[in-house]
Amino acid sequence: MSETGYAASPRIRWTEWLPWLAGVAVFFLLPEYLLFGARILTYILFALSLDLIVGYAGIVTLGHSAFFGAGAYVAGILAAKVKLTDPIVLLVAATVAAGVLGVTTGAVILRTRGLTQLMLTLAIAALCLEVANKATPITGGADGLSGVTIAPIFGLFRFDLFGKTAYLLCLVTLLAGWWLVRRLIYSPFGATLTGIRENSDRMHAIGAPVYRRLLAVYTISAMIAGVAGALSTETNQFVGLNVLGFEPSGELLVMLILGGVGRLYGAFVGPVVFLIAQDALAKQFPQFWYLGIGLMLVLVVLFARGGLLGLADALAARVRRSV
Repeated sequence: MSETGYAASPRIRWTEWLPWLAGVAVFFLLPEYLLFGARILTYILFALSLDLIVGYAGIVTLGHSAFFGAGAYVAGILAAKVKLTDPIVLLVAATVAAGVLGVTTGAVILRTRGLTQLMLTLAIAALCLEVANKATPITGGADGLSGVTIAPIFGLFRFDLFGKTAYLLCLVTLLAGWWLVRRLIYSPFGATLTGIRENSDRMHAIGAPVYRRLLAVYTISAMIAGVAGALSTETNQFVGLNVLGFEPSGELLVMLILGGVGRLYGAFVGPVVFLIAQDALAKQFPQFWYLGIGLMLVLVVLFARGGLLGLADALAARVRRSV
């Protein structure tokens, strides 16, 4: 799979089609799990947005859920309160809202580094959570925002109880998000981000517009996260405070570490492994499923520094040497 950094040839390899073949196969072979599959696809898109800033630009954040929640609430409020129910329009509105939040908060956050930057991202998410909690007439507060109705896509494809339309919408949107992120990281812009992550002082010295590049990628990442939030609203037709705060940001970071940070397809592997493990462990051990996730994360950190994709690459290299 793809490695971190700029590649001379960004052509798509045959292995990169495997996730999409798997996605199509799930639609036909596992129709009873399509709603769960739509959730996984949403989190893959969310993880892609985080990997873009953490893995490639080196921006440390624990508040990425602010953009996911912004997209989710904007889509939910427009659908429930304004009666604007077209799913494509809601995705666009969520993208714009998350982008505005990203550029305004990023203008402040990206002037700091290290622990200060980390705390500021967490503070932004906490502020968004508090606003959503207090604005009860608009957001529903602690009870959540119900009454969300989503119109059929193009007037033809209704959101059914089995999740067929939701799954396909999430799959197509994820494909668009993946294409965008892949084009970015395999471009001079992506190479600049990698240089900033490795040595921002050197990039300053050669005249690269470090701050503007970081603000641009932070805003793009926020917009993709907003789209993921809107997909969550359209799939569930409900928005709760759980889309904001530390927990979704922390879980997302765990997913990315499990899959492999800065590897593009780590954002695909991590959410799949995490959410399937979470579902299986929660059914078997409802009170202790976090322990299983924690043990899995410890094992990955100790024995697979590059995540599960890094472990797969190491095993493949060992097999090639032995042959």
